[in-house]
Amino acid sequence: MSDGSLSQDEIDALLQGTDAIEMDTGAGPASSPLSDAERSSFQEMLRGVAESQGSNLSILTGKTVSIGDPSVKVRAAAELTGGPAEDVVDVRVNLTDGLQGEHSYIVPAGTAATIAGLMMGQPGGELDEASLSAVAEAFSQITGTAATAIGNQVSRMVKTAPPDLRQAKRQQIRVPQGDYAVTVDFPLSIEGFPTATITEVFSLSLAKEILSLSAGGGAFAQAGMPTGPSPAARPAQRAQAQAAVGSGFQQTFGQAFGGAAPGPSMAPPNVQPVQFANLQPAPMVSEQGNIGLLMDVFMEMTVELGRTRKRIKDILGIGEGTIIELDKLAGEPVDILVNHKLIAKGEVVVIDENFGVRVTEIVSQIDRMNELA
Repeated sequence: MSDGSLSQDEIDALLQGTDAIEMDTGAGPASSPLSDAERSSFQEMLRGVAESQGSNLSILTGKTVSIGDPSVKVRAAAELTGGPAEDVVDVRVNLTDGLQGEHSYIVPAGTAATIAGLMMGQPGGELDEASLSAVAEAFSQITGTAATAIGNQVSRMVKTAPPDLRQAKRQQIRVPQGDYAVTVDFPLSIEGFPTATITEVFSLSLAKEILSLSAGGGAFAQAGMPTGPSPAARPAQRAQAQAAVGSGFQQTFGQAFGGAAPGPSMAPPNVQPVQFANLQPAPMVSEQGNIGLLMDVFMEMTVELGRTRKRIKDILGIGEGTIIELDKLAGEPVDILVNHKLIAKGEVVVIDENFGVRVTEIVSQIDRMNELA
């Protein structure tokens, strides 16, 4: 009521002991901690990194992974722990440098198990310590991509803490401090598996700091100073600039800065070609004597029998008696490296009770340069 007195409904609510009373003060409903424009801006910022995050997960899992459009909401902290009692993995990855604040992901347990199983080559496995380590690596990659994109927006080097994972019911997840949090729901589609929804959680203070800095600086925004064109206005501004170039950049440039536009009466500038002095070949100075200063320096020499690549599940299965096949044929020359750079090839020999290598080929300078490239 506008006169400040309580209505009968408000009196009844007080008698029932509830605190969910909406006072009619004439000011209308309470405003959200983030405006519609701020939510839209935050959503666009995160949408720009979704493709890169999906590509990273595709590399890790060996499947086609796509991340859909994010949906940004402001939720009460208590609302995050509501809903059905489903099993989730609470992945806490706080921002620690450049920007500081609470940040986490809420991942359905089934989706976390799918990601871990694909990464380890054992789909359908249970969530154990090794699986959680794989999930931590996956979301460390996702967060790193987002941190880089946000850092570019705010012109800061943003770093994150190592992921801290917990298996829990949704009602037991860790929520940011404060009354509200900013959540980002996005669909995660993995080839051959049903689509799941991942929830990214930012503390309200962290989200506001990101938005303030990305707008060109909080001090300028609060003072009402211009911080650049809005995203919707940028295409029109770019078209105007291109039209200005087509119609004569000099005239537009002069008018934009308050100077007189150059007209036909102005004398053209005096342009002359640059005169460079002739280059004379410098005499070669022999520095053979300086090589002697390095003759006693030790360098690491390695003989490489061969290499191979194995999946994580194969490496974890290595034990006594396991035979590892290399990429070289029997009798093929081995590589001789100095400081990990190939310089020669040779064959393995036995000298008394030790192995040795007889050099059979010196790698050409061209081949050595290709190794460095």
